[in-house]
Amino acid sequence: MSVKTRFAPSPTGYLHVGGARTALFSWLYAKKNNGTFVLRIEDTDLERSTQASVDAILEGMAWLDLDYDEGPFYQTHRFDRYKEIIQQLLDQGDAYYCYCSKEELDSLREQQMADKEKPRYNGKCREHSEDKAELNRVIRFRNPEEGEVVIDDLVKGKIVVANKELDDLIIARTDGTPTYNLTVVVDDMDMGITHVVRGDDHVNNTPRQINILKALGAELPHYAHLPMILGSDGARLSKRHGAVSVMQYRDEGYLPEALLNYLVRLGWSHGDQEIFSRAEMIELFELSQVNVSASAFNTEKLLWLNHQYIMNSEPELVAKHLEWHMQQRGIDVATQGPALVELVKAQRERCKTLVEMADASLYFYQDFTEYDEKAAKKNFKSDTVEALQALLNAFNALTEWQGEVLHEAVLQTAEDLELKLGKVAQPLRVAVCGTAMSPSIDVTLSLLGREKTLKRLERAINHIKEKNS
Repeated sequence: MSVKTRFAPSPTGYLHVGGARTALFSWLYAKKNNGTFVLRIEDTDLERSTQASVDAILEGMAWLDLDYDEGPFYQTHRFDRYKEIIQQLLDQGDAYYCYCSKEELDSLREQQMADKEKPRYNGKCREHSEDKAELNRVIRFRNPEEGEVVIDDLVKGKIVVANKELDDLIIARTDGTPTYNLTVVVDDMDMGITHVVRGDDHVNNTPRQINILKALGAELPHYAHLPMILGSDGARLSKRHGAVSVMQYRDEGYLPEALLNYLVRLGWSHGDQEIFSRAEMIELFELSQVNVSASAFNTEKLLWLNHQYIMNSEPELVAKHLEWHMQQRGIDVATQGPALVELVKAQRERCKTLVEMADASLYFYQDFTEYDEKAAKKNFKSDTVEALQALLNAFNALTEWQGEVLHEAVLQTAEDLELKLGKVAQPLRVAVCGTAMSPSIDVTLSLLGREKTLKRLERAINHIKEKNS
């Protein structure tokens, strides 16, 4: 059997971490088995579905690089097919028209709840299903009343549901549009989906969908229901825990590789291994090894993992994502400063996110207007001018501008002035960066380049002189 999985989000909001994990597990299972991964947009909720949400889902999938082999397919393009299947179910006697009003159904529900019964449709129209087209009516699936549905869930194990526990669900609304439980069945059948990987909030839908598939004579897919993701406090994941658009993680400076690595460990593990390359995820992932219990989202762990990726990934990969953050800050890295790959090498040990790296590196690309107040107060004394002037003279005399030569010039200046290295290097750092924090001074000067360094040294000397005049 050729494996075929699908990710089928509803475009009623952004792609959040729960959806991204479902997409990842579906993608991994398809890749693991040399199968096919399908992206399907379930947009039949016309009131809530938006193009902005579709765009957000596609953007999130692209940023995570979860490439799909087929799609995106849109359910709104398939209404004729759903209509055809609904008619087939009517003709077979597996569906019927229901004319019960909302008031009747509300009254029935209230009475059942008062009697401590499970609320469900009572089948009033089940045997009187002639089509009175002039009246408001829905179409219901005629669920079997005997027997049971057995689901051999690849995560949860065997699930058995008696058919008498299931009511006759609506498969077409009064306006004729199909409902979720009908469209998802038709799509999975038509697209040949072999494995349905989704959140366990769908467990209640699955026996109903299986019965529709059986009525259509379709082959049943395998089901894998993933446990929920909870906040660190054990509550349902919300925005305060990190249940935000995956694109917000981009905005906050996370690498997509780090987020994927974090998500794959939410419910799945391989021994004590924490960090997985994409190739390792594909090789090692098994649905049968997904935990049954819910997982807790831990932002601190994600931040730690992101730092590991920043430090250990190829600098070119980090630079590719860092460029977006620099562009958001109005920086044209091609014309304003050092190559991003070199910047990444210099900054990756100290920065846990790309936002930190971008913000801590602006002085390499644009002039600053003020010095950090605390750093200037500590390092810009009246006698600092002599050291900075000596450095300026030494740098002007250099015929090449690279790390070892620059480092030697700073050392020699400190020796000539009989000062500790910190008494020379730290004022120099504040002079050229505006802050007391930067990579090693030789790396900093190399990245800044001769022109910026000399210009900023002159400016700092004048600033100190004016301040002390």
